[in-house]
Amino acid sequence: MRERAIGKTVSVHRHAWLWEPLESDPGFILGSMFGTKVVYLDGRLALCFATKEEPWRGVMVCTGRERQAGLRVAYPSLVPHPVLPKWLYLAESSDDFERTAQSLVERARQRDPLIGVDANIRGRRAPRETGARRRRAGP
Repeated sequence: MRERAIGKTVSVHRHAWLWEPLESDPGFILGSMFGTKVVYLDGRLALCFATKEEPWRGVMVCTGRERQAGLRVAYPSLVPHPVLPKWLYLAESSDDFERTAQSLVERARQRDPLIGVDANIRGRRAPRETGARRRRAGP
């Protein structure tokens, strides 16, 4: 659900449709990191959505190198990110981007142990909750 102020332009992230199914999850937090949107589930960094130029245009799956093989067997379009090789990357230009991205989001929602890394927030602020999260939390 999107709220709009009259007369104001609201920019919608091109990959918002992917994380929207997670928004009702009690462990969901949407944050920002280096110009991307990141999804935390139960305090673990799970997915990163980037909309800049390649190789920053697609979905990054936050995982450890030791867990990459299992995901790459299931999703041949996933490759180690060329700049952040500890994470797997699904380029938006992939023929199966929509189907694979939706499947990865569903696996994250189900808490697949291959997806997610402990968020290292030592010395930094914890991720802020989105306005949608605060509204759902109630008074």
